[in-house]
Amino acid sequence: MPKKLEQILELKEFKLNSLLEITKAINENYSIENLIKIYEYILREQLGISKAVLFSFHEKWECLLKYGAKGVVNKINIQEDLLHIKEITVIESSSSAILSEFDVVIPVYHKQTPLAYLLIGNLGKTEDFSPAVKHMSFIQTLTNIIMVAIENKHFAKQAIYQEIENKELEVARQMQAMLFPQELPSNNRVDVAARYVSKQLVGGDYYDFIQLNHNEYVMCIADVSGKGVSAALLMSNFQAHLKANIKYNHEKLTIKQLMIDLNEEVMKSAKGEKFITFFFAYYNVSKKLLKYVNAGHNYPVLTDGKTARLLNKGCIGLGMLEEIPHIEMEEIEIAPNTTLVCYTDGLVELENKEGEAFEVERLIDIIHNNYHLSMVELDELIFQELDNFRKDTPYLDDTALLSCRFL
Repeated sequence: MPKKLEQILELKEFKLNSLLEITKAINENYSIENLIKIYEYILREQLGISKAVLFSFHEKWECLLKYGAKGVVNKINIQEDLLHIKEITVIESSSSAILSEFDVVIPVYHKQTPLAYLLIGNLGKTEDFSPAVKHMSFIQTLTNIIMVAIENKHFAKQAIYQEIENKELEVARQMQAMLFPQELPSNNRVDVAARYVSKQLVGGDYYDFIQLNHNEYVMCIADVSGKGVSAALLMSNFQAHLKANIKYNHEKLTIKQLMIDLNEEVMKSAKGEKFITFFFAYYNVSKKLLKYVNAGHNYPVLTDGKTARLLNKGCIGLGMLEEIPHIEMEEIEIAPNTTLVCYTDGLVELENKEGEAFEVERLIDIIHNNYHLSMVELDELIFQELDNFRKDTPYLDDTALLSCRFL
């Protein structure tokens, strides 16, 4: 067999075996470190390349492989030295003294995006048969296979992390749902209903309605500045502290003192980075008396079906300052068939495609025009009107609604 033909066959067999070795390693899910070791072995031992540096991009440029090039890697400026190279390039002379230490640059692209650059050197000037010199396209293909495999590993890891995060968020959503009252009373004393739409899986809105005894109830609605997990965690802590205060201290705790305690707790938890707007009300059925404090929250609507008033007495939001400078509480005698509607800003600030906000006046009109409805029916109608108003525009924020009719 002629020597040249024998060399060609040997080269083809070498290429095939190299690709099979790499493919097997990929299929057997070798780690990135082990894939790079196989890749280095092919370059160094089988192709005789004694100097190589491989740069890879994943979120940022990093060096995946280097040998025979001590002290060189950190001096290479990828932005200036390499990003302009689109094809296999022999380095005969370069403005970069560092780049001149190599003989060839082999770029690996996906469409128009550079994935990697392989720099190889010490190839010599021999005329003899040399796969390292004469078959750079094969080295480029080999590098491409390795880089795609590594990129797929990154994607797979990200997918796993995303799945874990989604499961954690789902657990957080379920836990947060448990913070809301599971049943609300509807009897001959009060008719209560509520609805909540979270912009994300978890959110920072909260409402509650708690029966203290046969004659006394407390109700509240709150909103954390910000969204997402951090807001939900702060609200969970706030809710736990609120319920503990109500459960163990309600007989001796005044509403003003409750606000002071809650403000201290929010400051301790959020460290001034977030705050909570909060409306809290106490209702005595026998006395038909409502006491409330509004801590910077959207003004709830109190109405007899004809005339509405906004409950705006109170103080600044909780966690805004270490000490609340002034707290004003209001007492209101409640006539039969009076309705209180509490909401978070996601409701009244919801915009349609023209950029018009829903606003509290529209909410009041809906309440008055449908005053005969039960609270469940009224809340459902309000959210229907929200959907009709926004159409394809998404909710801008978490949206909570708590309605109570005093009978």
